[in-house]
Amino acid sequence: MRKSPTSHASSKTHVNTSTHHEHKSHAPDSIGCMVITCSDTRTPETDASGCRIMHLLKNAGHAVVAYHLVKDEPSKIKAKVKAGLTDKKIQAIIINGGTGISKRDSTFEAVDAMLEKRLVGFGEIFRYLTYQDIGSPAIMSRATAGIIKGRVLFSTPGSENAVRLAMEKLILPELGHLVKELTK
Repeated sequence: MRKSPTSHASSKTHVNTSTHHEHKSHAPDSIGCMVITCSDTRTPETDASGCRIMHLLKNAGHAVVAYHLVKDEPSKIKAKVKAGLTDKKIQAIIINGGTGISKRDSTFEAVDAMLEKRLVGFGEIFRYLTYQDIGSPAIMSRATAGIIKGRVLFSTPGSENAVRLAMEKLILPELGHLVKELTK
């Protein structure tokens, strides 16, 4: 008697018992976030990107625990991040601005030196999605993300389009899941 082609496969043990959707379904619905805008020219009234981040977070059910607008200077950026790490309500830090390549763009250097683990896929996928939108200038983005003291940190370019892309396509879909993974 011949075995059917599927009988061999059915004898294997099925290891993955849940889908990624089921896995993410156990993530918290509301995350406490700190938003930092790094800019030498914006004011709280003209910070459209910071406002966009906060609006998108609130609409997705997350809490904006703190908001800061700082000059694009490494010591000031690091000080705000360190201050946020002392607040137990802050589980995620989202920074915008200062990720380009001009002399004044220093957010990447300030943030990257602080990360304990890097989520390199964030920057890679962000640049890929940006390339699909604007083409080769995407290579100038130094968007990054990682883990610092049990919190997730994202650093995005400061343009409204970049913020929208990062938030809608990458950050919001994974924010709860990332925080859940950090509590394991």
